[in-house]
Order: sequence, then structure tokens, then C-alpha cells
Amino acid sequence: MKVTSKNPKILITGAGGFIGGHLVKHFLARGYRQIRAVDIKPLSDWHQLSEGVENQSLDLQNLDNCRQVVVGVDEVYNLAADMGGMGYIETHKALCMLNVLINTHLLLAARDAGVQRYFYASSACVYSQAKQKSANIKGLRESDAYPADPEDGYGWEKLFAERMCRHFMEDFGLEVRVARFHNVYGPQGEYQGGREKAPAAIIRKVLEAKSSGRHEIEIWGDGEQSRTFMYIDDCVKGIDMIMHSDIWEPINLGTSELVTINRLVSLVEEIAAIKLKRRYKLDAPKGVRGRSSDNTLLKKYLDWEPSISLHEGMKKTYEWIEGEMKKNAKGR
Repeated sequence: MKVTSKNPKILITGAGGFIGGHLVKHFLARGYRQIRAVDIKPLSDWHQLSEGVENQSLDLQNLDNCRQVVVGVDEVYNLAADMGGMGYIETHKALCMLNVLINTHLLLAARDAGVQRYFYASSACVYSQAKQKSANIKGLRESDAYPADPEDGYGWEKLFAERMCRHFMEDFGLEVRVARFHNVYGPQGEYQGGREKAPAAIIRKVLEAKSSGRHEIEIWGDGEQSRTFMYIDDCVKGIDMIMHSDIWEPINLGTSELVTINRLVSLVEEIAAIKLKRRYKLDAPKGVRGRSSDNTLLKKYLDWEPSISLHEGMKKTYEWIEGEMKKNAKGR
């Protein structure tokens, strides 16, 4: 992988969140010693807080704050966003659209500060909804984002931000890399409160059903909607590889292991050694019918794709959430 210098100084925004916290750990493990980590949340609310890192709590919708955090930085990893699972992004579209201020101001600041490389965390929500109407979907190719018809709110903001990154590279020479994340999950993520995504929500519901003795689970939709899910370790490895590659176009970062939500529930039931009655909430937010990642371009460029199996990743995530719920129960 290419690096910008022998000891680059890197900025990770959204570092108090799920993926950002893991990315900080990833670069620490790789021997990076100049890491600035920034998030809008107070440090006490960060998912992971690493020692030996310059941790700051700042609102990056503000241009002056963006100018402050890029000083002396070689590489920017922009993961900052107001987002969550489908239940959140479908009911907070305006707030999701306001994420454009973060990327706009951070790009301006990075350009003016002479930043060498800039990574933008996009989403599979940019893909045309017309191409996601079947649960038996073939993998979405990068070109399927156009003609544009993305997820309303969050997806439109991500697609616009991708274009802005492209034009900053064309007009100003800022080296930009863009990855479209497909459903990232793992330990240290949200599992309750409304921002959690399907894997964590299902694990929590199964654990609640198991501990309460009420052996039933509520599933949003009919359960036949399909997705691919990428474990966090594959995600941070992919971010690193893409950033230090020659991939100038937006590229998928996800697995090609397509499963229905019903199958995901069954998998968690297997891990928990329990069988639950299923109740389907047909009027709940459920997103597109099917979404999967075509990794042809990723394998062409990197000779690699995410490979941690869903069973392995879900077992690790289950064990972490189970531990957190037990700790919370003792603390009551």
C-alpha cells in the first residue's frame, strides 16, 4: 500500500463513533503515532477512546473548526455523519442532509491546508432504488448509482458529497478516495436507542427474548428483504487499502454474502441456541427490497475483498452485546 510519508499525521473524523473508533485502533496497531481523532460527541460518550491519540470534541459543520483540525495533517479520513439504521434515516432526512456541511467545509479546509489524501465514507444508500426492488438482487455495480435515484435524504447527501469529492480532485488536485459502505456491523456499535442497524437490533431482541422468557421477536417488514453485512475488521482494512491505492472512482466496500432478514434472525437464534416466534411489523421502516455489493472492481484493483463470514462476525458481535447487556442489568 502507498503511504504519503514515513510517519504521516492523520485526522479521523467521526472518531467517537463505531467505525471511526475501530479505525483509530487499526492505525495504532499499524504503528501510526500521529493521530488526531475528532467527533462532535463529548469524549465521555465516544464508543472507544484511545490513549496516545489527540482526541478532540468539535462540531465539524463549522468551517473554522475544520480549518483548525486539518493543520499539519497529511491524510484525512472523513467518517463524520449524523446517521443510524433505517429507522433513523427514514425519520431524520433533514438532519442527514445537513451532513453535507461537514464534507463541504472539511474539503475546503483540506485543500487550503495542503492535505495530501482525503478519504470519504459514502454509503450503498446512493444506489438507484429502481435497481433494488428484488430480494434476489444481483450485486450492485458502482455504475448503478446513475441515473440518480438514491435513498431519500441520507442517500442524496452521500451522492452529492461524492460528486463534490470528485470535483475537488479534478479542479484542485486533492487526492480523494471514496468507498461505499455496505452495512457494517461488529462490537462497540450501537445496539439500542434507535440508531442501531439490523444485525445489532436483532441480536438485542433475541437476547431480550431469551432473558425475559417471552420467546418471540418483532421483525420489521416481512423478513424477506435481503442485504449483505460486512464485519468491522474487514471494513477498516478496506478503508486503509483503498486510501493508499490508485482507485480514484467511488468503489464498493462490502461482502457479497447475501442473506434475508429472516435468515439473519435464524443465524442469531442458532448462536443463542433458542427458537423464537416471529411477529412481523409490516408498517415499519424497511428500506429497499434487496441490496448487495458487486466486488468485481474491488478485486480488480486490490486483489482482495471482505472475507469474514457472517456467522463468525455475528458470533463475536453477539458475545459483545450479551456482555454489555449483562453489565447494564447489574448496574440497575
